[in-house]
Amino acid sequence: MSHDHGHANIDPNSGDRRVAIAIWANGLLTVAQIVGGILSGSLALIADALHNFSDMASLVIAFAARKIARRPADERMTFGYGRVEIVAALINYTTLIVIGFYLIYEGGMRMIDPPEVMGWTVVILGGIALVVDTLTAMLTYSMQKGSVNIRALFLHNLSDALASVAVIVGGTLIILYDMRWVDPAITIGIALYILYLSFTEIGGPIRTLMLGSPPDIDGNDVVRAIQSVDGVVDVHHVHLWQMQENAAALDCHIVVERDRMGEADKIKENVKSALHERFSIEHSTLEFEASDNAHQEAQVFGHGGFTNEVQILYQNRILHGV
Repeated sequence: MSHDHGHANIDPNSGDRRVAIAIWANGLLTVAQIVGGILSGSLALIADALHNFSDMASLVIAFAARKIARRPADERMTFGYGRVEIVAALINYTTLIVIGFYLIYEGGMRMIDPPEVMGWTVVILGGIALVVDTLTAMLTYSMQKGSVNIRALFLHNLSDALASVAVIVGGTLIILYDMRWVDPAITIGIALYILYLSFTEIGGPIRTLMLGSPPDIDGNDVVRAIQSVDGVVDVHHVHLWQMQENAAALDCHIVVERDRMGEADKIKENVKSALHERFSIEHSTLEFEASDNAHQEAQVFGHGGFTNEVQILYQNRILHGV
């Protein structure tokens, strides 16, 4: 079963321009909504503004992350800087979760005693917000397919657009029927949607930062693929993780018969070819062991599973060559 780890090829400079435009658009919108929310007394408008402010902060982080991620590996960061985008996505989602709970609290307080709200101000600013949110979502749509960082931003903008529609509807109901309770109710609805999106997506960045295996690659399938290569007797100490969002990596110990150790280079080439063709794993580190000198009682995944006696023997072999 093949696994496609490819992603959309967006020119870096073009992508940066899109993010920069989105930053300015969301910044101006946030200021307008906060001022409008204060003047009109609309919590829903302020909620939408806070969501937009979160987007603007997310965009700034994303812009910086994209720049940093292009730096090459060095002696301090031997894996490179690509994971900074994963960190940025985690910050973005965490911020949204905090905002979501705060808005639920504020909305609940206003449901008890709904204040007077200027409906027309809400509708006009909600309409402007819808245009800006839609524009920003369009700017980031083609970029989000290959980046969890940009995907976080795209989802923010998409949820903002939906929230703006709700704000417009709420403002219209206030104008027509003086239904002031609608404003905090919409606020709570926006907050619940924010929380749903955030909790749904935050698992990906956490998994990557915890060095979890890529979600679309079955570790057992990888082990079986290696074991199927001619000359391989066994596999253990398998580590499978994502170096960056779209780059899986693997290291493991491979056991071969003593009389075939001379073919190690050929076996290694075949294993690497199988990993690349079936799982798109480009980076792999393979350590070979002769079957009569292989680790005993070693578990397939990770480095646990030794008895104390076996661990001591293994350390002696490494330190003293015995």
